[in-house]
Amino acid sequence: MSSSPQRPVPAPSVLSDAVAEDLALYREKFRRRLPESLDELHGPTQGIVELPLHLAWSGMTSYDLGKPRQRMGLYRTVLHEGLRDDLPRYLNQDLLLQLWPVLRTLVGRTVRTVWEDAFPQLASRTRAAA
Repeated sequence: MSSSPQRPVPAPSVLSDAVAEDLALYREKFRRRLPESLDELHGPTQGIVELPLHLAWSGMTSYDLGKPRQRMGLYRTVLHEGLRDDLPRYLNQDLLLQLWPVLRTLVGRTVRTVWEDAFPQLASRTRAAA
């Protein structure tokens, strides 16, 4: 038996309510950042892209769009860390649609759900690729 005092465990309903509230706030964070339309996404399709530190705070800051892994890494980073003004600057509608069937597996569930709920053409690209 452990000598450390036992802490009370929250009741399952309280815990699940707190988790649900956190998840709702997390989803809303990403929803507020979304563009009105994918047509707003006019980011680069080629060349080297340099991300500012508020986007690339934990890793690479320079991405070569000619390299598939770096292109995917750029999009993953911008989808997770990008603010509303960053999305049109760094994402391109055509490239996002092209990458989405694979990219959706690399982003978190919340990001994927928020984007697919807001833009059904992303979800339909996934079904078409399957």
